Amino acid sequence: MNEKLVKIIMGSEKDFEFCKKIGAVLELYGIKFEYRIASAHKTPKKVIEIMNEDKKAIDLVYITVAGRSNALSGFVDANTYRPVIACPPYSEKFAGADIFSSLRMPSGSGLATVLEPEAAAILATKILAIEDEELAQKIEARQNKQKEMIDKADDKVKTYGQR
Repeated sequence: MNEKLVKIIMGSEKDFEFCKKIGAVLELYGIKFEYRIASAHKTPKKVIEIMNEDKKAIDLVYITVAGRSNALSGFVDANTYRPVIACPPYSEKFAGADIFSSLRMPSGSGLATVLEPEAAAILATKILAIEDEELAQKIEARQNKQKEMIDKADDKVKTYGQR
């Protein structure tokens, strides 16, 4: 079986705490991941070098984490045929309006934008599970556990209502 890899590329070290939330979910599924720092604005050649390290990998997904003017996600997407998930950290500056640089990519871009780090990790896992039954079963087991928790909570609260 081919080893799977999620490459988490962040625009700066300030994003590392946010990225650790992505890594924690990937660990739950046993998916290998790597944190890297490079900026599309400041070090575009380094972004390309990082991407070229795994050109021969078959099961590879990129998660890009950059705030402000998010050129990183579009830059990575423009230089790969691999799935790219943009997961910009929320910023209080400009009332969060910098999120639009992640949502409004130029025509020809094909990346997904996911706002929550856990959701970005789950999406990457689902992409990697497309041809991996064992990984798909792990996802299904986690979903079933979540359903059980909801059912228990529902059973608990419905006893408080009046009929």
